[in-house]
Amino acid sequence: MIDLGLSKLAVIGVVALVVIGPERLPKVARMAGTLFGRAQRYINEVKSEVSREIELEELRKMQKEMQDAASNVEQTIAQNLSEVEDGINAAWTNDSLSDPGLSHPLLSPAAERHMAEKARDFRKKKMRASAMPAWYKQQHGTRTRIMSGAARVAKYRPASVRKTSSSFHQ
Repeated sequence: MIDLGLSKLAVIGVVALVVIGPERLPKVARMAGTLFGRAQRYINEVKSEVSREIELEELRKMQKEMQDAASNVEQTIAQNLSEVEDGINAAWTNDSLSDPGLSHPLLSPAAERHMAEKARDFRKKKMRASAMPAWYKQQHGTRTRIMSGAARVAKYRPASVRKTSSSFHQ
């Protein structure tokens, strides 16, 4: 930029006073100030518009990159899904073609027997080994069977209350 010091501004003011004259100098100074302000506003508008255009271009590039990444992910998922479906369909056709009496082609006979035992024993309650014998537990009132709260209420309810089945019928 132009380096304007206080001495240079004083020289410009004196020359303007001599050339323009003291009567018209305030009008010229106002006009110069308004023109200078308009020029600054115009330059600021142009700068902001250019920066907005640059940001829009960057956003468009970013949007395109995101769309490309999303389409790549979508294609990968679709490809993996089709591979899994093909594998399931192949296994299904192999199972439907094989004799139902034969074992499963993916499991060994030992693994198949183990799974059958687990399924059979799923609901069975196992006896827990304890240091305290069962006759001692029975003699001293230790619970050997667990009863739900509703079953306990029904078991120990007095006979007079049992006759009325519900309090909603009153």
